[in-house]
Amino acid sequence: MQGGDTLQLKYASLLSIVDYDGYSVVEIQNPWKTGKTLHRYVLVENASAQIPEKEQGSVIHTPLTQAAVFTTVHCSLLMNLDCQDKIAAVADLQYIKIPWIHEQVSAGRIADCGNGLNPVVEKIMDVKPDAILLSPFENSGGYGKTEDLGIPIVECAEYMEDSPLGRAEWMKFYGRLFGKREKADSLFVVVDSNYHALCRQAQELGEGRRVLVDKMVGNVWYVPGGKSTIGQMVRDAGGRSPWADDDHSGSLSLSFEAVLENAADCDVWLFRYSANHSLTREKLLSEHHGYTQFKSFREGELYGCNVEQTLFYEEAPFRPDYLLSDFIQMVHPDKTQYPLKYFEKLRK
Repeated sequence: MQGGDTLQLKYASLLSIVDYDGYSVVEIQNPWKTGKTLHRYVLVENASAQIPEKEQGSVIHTPLTQAAVFTTVHCSLLMNLDCQDKIAAVADLQYIKIPWIHEQVSAGRIADCGNGLNPVVEKIMDVKPDAILLSPFENSGGYGKTEDLGIPIVECAEYMEDSPLGRAEWMKFYGRLFGKREKADSLFVVVDSNYHALCRQAQELGEGRRVLVDKMVGNVWYVPGGKSTIGQMVRDAGGRSPWADDDHSGSLSLSFEAVLENAADCDVWLFRYSANHSLTREKLLSEHHGYTQFKSFREGELYGCNVEQTLFYEEAPFRPDYLLSDFIQMVHPDKTQYPLKYFEKLRK
């Protein structure tokens, strides 16, 4: 676009930001339809800015002073950007593991809008937020009554990025929304630098262990594809995944037998779970007796991340350096001595 200054994003592939005098244009590519735009925003920083008629898109006046934030990860990011006081409403409170948010809701300073997929619109209207931040989904059919409120909806699609740093780089967009551009940019520089320093460390440690990720959910075992963010992080940590050569950027839905065939000899097994107490090997075995067929189970090389008792979902998307550090410790346990942040070794 003529006259604009395009922000040079290093990793994000679904986001573009072009700055003009007094406003910015942000485009989010549709992650499910190549070449299509999911949403276009005109961020107006200066109320007197002259916006050309050609600049079509959802107009958002920044910085936001009151926002409805429907996702725990974005609540956490806003706290890291020192603008938690801009959170006026939340949804899906039961999935938000941030004590401060719960305290504010209990005190009546933050509104609880109920279910994020079907929020109580009256509570949103009472708060009168400047914008609503939520995560879009493929074939979601829109946002129902929320779309009829006339409040800009910010579609937080960074989780569809195909690299850990691509996802984290979206903090530059959110920083601009809340008047924290410099702070967000500076934080990303730290994340980027830390991540690459850890990659270099992993390279120096040499080839690591063969890694199995996650576990059965019902009748399906979801394993990260070779080009998924988790798949890439295992590789960056020096780990070897049975599906490293797969070209999927999401998860693969496999049967127990298919995972056993490819991963029975994996040295270490990492998985996430949700419980009010730490999982033991005995409890894990009660979920599926077939787990005894895995080398990693028999040798006790099991590491679990309890998402109820850690800030995994709150922190890791925008701090992939934290998660990569954990992966390196588990892939090279005899060569590193740092404490684990999200995972712990399972007891018998």
